[in-house]
Amino acid sequence: MLKSPLDVPIFPYQHGVPVSSGHFADGAHFRIEIPSVEGPAVMEAALDAARKHNVTINRVSQGSGAMLMKNSELSDMAALGRENGIEVCLFVGPRESFDIGVSAHSSGGVGLSGQLRGIRQLSYGVEDVIRAIETGIRSFLIPDIGLLAILAGMQRAGAIPIECVWKMSVALAPSNPAAIRVLADLGATTVNVPSDMSFADLAEMRAAVDLPIDLYVEAPDSLGGVVRGHEIADLVAIGAPLYAKFGLRNARDVYPVADHNLMEASMNVRAKVARAAVALEWLARSGSDAIQSKPFALGLAVPR
Repeated sequence: MLKSPLDVPIFPYQHGVPVSSGHFADGAHFRIEIPSVEGPAVMEAALDAARKHNVTINRVSQGSGAMLMKNSELSDMAALGRENGIEVCLFVGPRESFDIGVSAHSSGGVGLSGQLRGIRQLSYGVEDVIRAIETGIRSFLIPDIGLLAILAGMQRAGAIPIECVWKMSVALAPSNPAAIRVLADLGATTVNVPSDMSFADLAEMRAAVDLPIDLYVEAPDSLGGVVRGHEIADLVAIGAPLYAKFGLRNARDVYPVADHNLMEASMNVRAKVARAAVALEWLARSGSDAIQSKPFALGLAVPR
């Protein structure tokens, strides 16, 4: 087979770019992720919608942060994940946009929103992860490269369970192969890439790393409002192993969630599951032979 300078196959290809030969450890090519599942009640709504639309959810992720949840809520989410074979991924709570500084709220500070300021917030971030681990959570959304380096180092040293997953947040989404390679080398387990990535860009990212790529198939307005569920077959063919994420366009930002906006957050996840159902219909219509992961075995913390 012909090779490119990056030592990736020139063919087979999809729309002129290489098709991925990658897959998850279970042999599947993609998984479905529902983001902004902000606690047990919202997760119950997502599960109810999944039953209604016959959609398998492989991962739920949360954006308000583990630090804003009670221990009982963390334990309940971990239990729901185990009972339904779903990976539960929580954002690390501290972040610059929640902090006392104003840089993240300035017109030029958008890229700072998820980072941690100083040793003070970095230490809170590590403690947030440890606290959630104690309740059974094993997957975390990481927005800061310093935090990633510390957590991955603690994991290698045996201070954090080996099965813990470090999912790089879209707040730190790499836009080129060199950047995603750096995150992989630092210990990232999966990496969000920008939702507006072209097929060619996605193929370049896939050629650079073997780890799963997370991609918003539908993105919220804050991330550009991209709607490309009809392209799921192409995205999976090029990006596998791929987490297909379903955000929601034309929906308000709900972070952080509490009783005052719990109903809105629950309605949003129901709509996201419905969007995933439509995308899966497009996948079937395409004739794709892509395989989705089944729910992971009961008793496991997270799928690999």
